Amino acid sequence: MTLNRRKSIDEATRAEWDVVSKPLHYNQGHIEAVEYIKQQLGSEVWAYYEGNVLKYIHRHRYKNGVEDLKKAKWYLDKLIEEVGR
Repeated sequence: MTLNRRKSIDEATRAEWDVVSKPLHYNQGHIEAVEYIKQQLGSEVWAYYEGNVLKYIHRHRYKNGVEDLKKAKWYLDKLIEEVGR
């Protein structure tokens, strides 16, 4: 059996990762960090999503601009999906 080793940020091409929805530094190992957090928090994961929406909206003026707003939107979409279940 051959294990598929994930590429590091340095080894990956820009097409293989997305800084907003799939940053490589959160995809090391066999499970994405957001999936691990969801697994651990269960039905309370909505609070994590909501906290990240607030964080990225707050910091967009001071740190990464539109990139942070896109991250806020990504977490908002996750929050809507979770609450709508």
